[in-house]
Amino acid sequence: LIKWRPMDSSELPWIVAIVGFAALVRSTFGFGDALIGMPLLALFIPLRSATPLMAFVGPTLAMLLLVREWRHLQVRSALKLILATLAGIPAGLILLKRVDERAVNAILAAVIILFALYNLFRPGLVRLRTERSSWAFGFAAGVLGAAYNTNGPPVILYGVLRGWRPEEFRATLQGYFLPTGTAILIGQGIAGLWSAPVLKAYLLSLPLIVLAVFAGTALAKRIRPARFNQAVHVLMLAAGTVLLLKNVLR
Repeated sequence: LIKWRPMDSSELPWIVAIVGFAALVRSTFGFGDALIGMPLLALFIPLRSATPLMAFVGPTLAMLLLVREWRHLQVRSALKLILATLAGIPAGLILLKRVDERAVNAILAAVIILFALYNLFRPGLVRLRTERSSWAFGFAAGVLGAAYNTNGPPVILYGVLRGWRPEEFRATLQGYFLPTGTAILIGQGIAGLWSAPVLKAYLLSLPLIVLAVFAGTALAKRIRPARFNQAVHVLMLAAGTVLLLKNVLR
């Protein structure tokens, strides 16, 4: 394990609170934990600690949410997306060596922002009626995940375009993120990114994560589907904006 500096005791309550809030967002909408957690955690701890901490949180949330909502999982879609992602990883590694990261991220951010804005003002006009395109979205996720650690946006786009009900959207995303997130977590461990302070912060956050799962799933049931879709697009707009700003400010 790499020896990171110990987290100050005054930081831990803030870190646990941020993780809990990020978990609540993920439990309610099916994604967004890293979008919320990473920028806020970076205010208190280095990215090399925030990244593995959220990597621990992601699969934990996916597992807990699937236990509660597995009946709504679109198994075929999840499997196709996972297999296509695995197929896209080698292409992503090639892309990492040959294509400018800033250009790819800028294009991805622009697509997400435009798509989110379009659906906020003209909702539901674009839909994928079949699963035939799942391979393309999964492959894109594998390419972007391997190259730039951004495998989520293509899968989220696919779920929105398929018009899944809120419970199907949340459950199927977890079915995808559980194996892929676990693989990322293991890879970070092999790379030496796990540390005692990170593990301590994760374990201290677990009770709040569990509470967030119950609260988030209960909250999601109270949100009307139209409002749920609006909130998803707002989160997508925020994700695209953050990605674009990170690209510009780099």
